[in-house]
Amino acid sequence: MTKAPLKKKRLELPTVAQFDAIVKSVRVAGSGWSKACADMVRFLAYSGARLREGTSVQWRHVDTIKGVMTIPGSKSESSYRQIPLFPALAKLLQEMRRGRENEPPVTPILHVKECLVALRRACRKTEVKTMTHHDLRHFFATRCIESGVDVPTVSRWLGHSDGGALAMQTYGHLRQEHSLAAGAKVRF
Repeated sequence: MTKAPLKKKRLELPTVAQFDAIVKSVRVAGSGWSKACADMVRFLAYSGARLREGTSVQWRHVDTIKGVMTIPGSKSESSYRQIPLFPALAKLLQEMRRGRENEPPVTPILHVKECLVALRRACRKTEVKTMTHHDLRHFFATRCIESGVDVPTVSRWLGHSDGGALAMQTYGHLRQEHSLAAGAKVRF
């Protein structure tokens, strides 16, 4: 007996403007945790970390001198990886560190363990397809590829060990706008 092939989920990710509206909606929602939830949404989207990885990142994992952040692996210490401090991520970390300079290096960067309810509400409010924590990782990968980063590099940033095969399978779709812009660059 053979297994039926899994039906692939079609990624429907927000545009950058829609993402910014989601973050704003989370931030101003009025909860005592709204700012922390908005920080988590941006952190996951700007780092590509899985939820459990993101909540494990501590201040000691951020090296502003080298311009990298270590993402603790969710499986073992051998699955730790480093990603560049992209401008948006570096700015977010600076904002989050302000007023928290005296926290010990082993303090988790994120103040919340999840933000799914806030994220879903914000998506509904901004009329964007509902996102999950993992969709923020997809948003990261898609933005990197659309920005011109090669798939093997994005794959390493995501912690994949297959040289980019999974990333190509998952992100080979990209957005129609990106496809048309890329097509305009082709010369014969």
